[in-house]
Amino acid sequence: MKALIQRVKQARVEVNDQCISAINTGMLVFIGIDAHDTDASVIALADRLLKYRLFSDDQGRMNLNIQQSNGEILLVSQFTLSADTKKGLRPGFSSAAAPGEAERLFNLVAFHLQQRHKLIKTGQFGADMQVFLQNDGPVTFLLEN
Repeated sequence: MKALIQRVKQARVEVNDQCISAINTGMLVFIGIDAHDTDASVIALADRLLKYRLFSDDQGRMNLNIQQSNGEILLVSQFTLSADTKKGLRPGFSSAAAPGEAERLFNLVAFHLQQRHKLIKTGQFGADMQVFLQNDGPVTFLLEN
């Protein structure tokens, strides 16, 4: 599983020109689920997202996590993060989880996060989404397990 996280001042997801989710200060998290991912690996990464320190403390250092900063999370599925791009000019997706399993695991990530941090919103799994964000910093990290 891969999580591309961006610290944002605001972000929103639109489907068919309608805003379906929006957050203010927090993090936008794009989730890519691989074929070998399990419930345990997904929960471990969700826990890591909650503890990852990317928000500034009083001294301007990245020492605060999402809970300490009282920020929001916008979780968006993005199967292209599971692409194999090691060679050639076209990505391969054989390493990505099948759609049904990916949706189940994506929903598990969202559920697990919501149990520990109430400020969670999601995109729409499998939809053609337009994602708008104001990156803060910019601060962007790729987490993998």
